[in-house]
Amino acid sequence: MQTDSSRRQWLGMALAGGLAASAGFARSRIKPAPPPAPGSPREALELLYAGNRRFVGGKSEAPHRDPERLLEVAAGQAPFAAFLGCADSRVPIEILFDQGFGDLFVTRIAGNVAATENIASLEFAADALGVKVLYVLGHTSCGAVAAAAKAEPVPGQISALFQHIRPAVRAAQGDVATAVRENVKIQAQTLVEGSTVISSLVSAGKVTVAGGIFDLRSGHVEPVELPFLKG
Repeated sequence: MQTDSSRRQWLGMALAGGLAASAGFARSRIKPAPPPAPGSPREALELLYAGNRRFVGGKSEAPHRDPERLLEVAAGQAPFAAFLGCADSRVPIEILFDQGFGDLFVTRIAGNVAATENIASLEFAADALGVKVLYVLGHTSCGAVAAAAKAEPVPGQISALFQHIRPAVRAAQGDVATAVRENVKIQAQTLVEGSTVISSLVSAGKVTVAGGIFDLRSGHVEPVELPFLKG
């Protein structure tokens, strides 16, 4: 039969164990602090790729995705990178680079083409908001590129996209996977050469232009070399 003393001792041990378990659970739910804002284009690009590595490895930290962060950026934005991405629903750019509210300035259009309006938006991001990276992101199994390669009649204004994509299709001799890569290169070049604002910032070393392809199966973003930047 338990004495009052032994019961008190048992209850004390149980309470201490419960508090320790609660503290451990709370610590496990605390998200690591996000890295500081990058100070250079190189640091900004590495921050993006580090986020993609976390995403691919199943270790996303989901930084800056809470109501507190939303309040922080409600009065103004200071993203560190801007994107020209495809409108495909399977390519959520903030998620695949493990970023959150206020981190990325994203423009999306089918085929990630550098149309006039998209260039204007990215000029704003580079000149007014001070982003350090302009990133052109294509993806595997891109329907817009595949449609441009088929060159079949389509309804409405869908064909307006094809004029931007067909140079990549020709360069790839009709191979869609290769055309996706060529399209990233061509749109990145159009983005720079079609904008004196962007080209001057690139020349000054304030902004870097990069490209990549998001693999819909693995989640990995493979960098695409942009030869025109070496000229």
